[in-house]
Amino acid sequence: MKSARSVLVHPLLTEKATQLYERQNKYVFRVALDANKIDIKHAVESAFSVQVVDVRTQVRKGKLKRMGVFQGRRSKWKKAIVTLREGDKIDIFEGA
Repeated sequence: MKSARSVLVHPLLTEKATQLYERQNKYVFRVALDANKIDIKHAVESAFSVQVVDVRTQVRKGKLKRMGVFQGRRSKWKKAIVTLREGDKIDIFEGA
């Protein structure tokens, strides 16, 4: 089993993510690209002492970027939307 620190990169604090945790008790994290749903579930449960009900993942394609005549691509990354049990909360999102 992977450690929580190697699976969870950082929480995503966007406008849409804020609405998800306020209305539906779902939290959004940027996670390691090789992490699966089981790894993500165990990492969130061990790091924040909560009960995870569901995990949804998305692999986001890296954006195409240009610097003058040179063209490159940003790295792809993985996003996880984690649904918690009713009544559970993660405090890191409340004070942000």
